[in-house]
Amino acid sequence: MQLEAVPRGVLYIVSCAAPAAASVQRLVVLAHEAGWTVRVITTPMGTQFVDAAELENLTGDRVRSDYRMPDEPNELPSADAVVVAPATFNTINKWAGGIADTFAVGLLCELMGFGVPIVAVPLLKDALARHLAFGRSLDALREMGVHVLFDPDAPAHARMPPWEHVLDELHRVCGNEQPRG
Repeated sequence: MQLEAVPRGVLYIVSCAAPAAASVQRLVVLAHEAGWTVRVITTPMGTQFVDAAELENLTGDRVRSDYRMPDEPNELPSADAVVVAPATFNTINKWAGGIADTFAVGLLCELMGFGVPIVAVPLLKDALARHLAFGRSLDALREMGVHVLFDPDAPAHARMPPWEHVLDELHRVCGNEQPRG
């Protein structure tokens, strides 16, 4: 007998232009199994790394990457939590600096202001990880309450934790850990 997941709320998954975005549907499935209602947002370049049709089928809603126009209804439900994965060098630095030039970054800046729990999982090349701005940006995001999953000492191919680990970290951050069966 399988136990039904307790509803947890709305989870935004923000995905950027990095190879791990191609498998973000796995995180969507895991989140659904854990009781989350999921909405997917991508950066403009991130749209080229995800399978939008599959994500729309899984979530029952379109993948968003652009701002809505003032005369369009706001159909995005309020977020109870956010996972930003994979998070690129560009997104991390713009987000920490408050440069809201894309819908995804603008939304992240706003959600921080609302105190929504956020887990960020950077994925970038070694050379970019050593850039002074990146370290400062991670420090700034942490100072603003973002939980960052990033091990600078891990080899580049092992920096992206499995989606199960990302979801477990989100549940730890939200204080609603629940063992998977």
